[in-house]
Amino acid sequence: MTHDTTTAASATALPLAPGNWALDPFHSSVNFTVRHLGIAKVRGRFERLEAELYVGERVEDVRISATVDLASIDTGNADRDAHVRASDLLDVEKRPTMTYRSTRVSGAGEDWTMEGELTIGEVTRPVTLAVEFGGLVDVPMDGSRHAGFEATGEIRRSEFGLDFAPGLLGEVVKIQLDMQFVEPKNG
Repeated sequence: MTHDTTTAASATALPLAPGNWALDPFHSSVNFTVRHLGIAKVRGRFERLEAELYVGERVEDVRISATVDLASIDTGNADRDAHVRASDLLDVEKRPTMTYRSTRVSGAGEDWTMEGELTIGEVTRPVTLAVEFGGLVDVPMDGSRHAGFEATGEIRRSEFGLDFAPGLLGEVVKIQLDMQFVEPKNG
């Protein structure tokens, strides 16, 4: 007997109510890690993020898009952050944002995969993220329902034209997104 994975994916019940879920920016973050000199990790985050999550009736209908303000980089060192923003490195004048748009979501339970396209400046490449669904909770203060997710993946800097400082900075940048979305209100 053959098993049709497309049918199985379509039959996966979505734990989220259909509609446009709003990002909770106070409980969401975009973090990264890159090796410095090949021996240690530098961790950082981007302070400004916008994201939209649309949930349809089926997994195939789920879409997410996110835009990160690259000038909002914070590595815990203001001088380093200013240097990374400069034209000889990240060049936030030329590359003000990084955007991600999902093209396919699959999985079930707590473990999901999101395929999509990441754009930095004028370069767009496919990027797949492993997504862990953290669950749903009703917030007692206002009765809103929140969903939590962690998405992880990695990119290669050179694939996005960010090949500055070879040997100084690692080629691979690990990405971790912690995001909360608020369920749409009915009516």
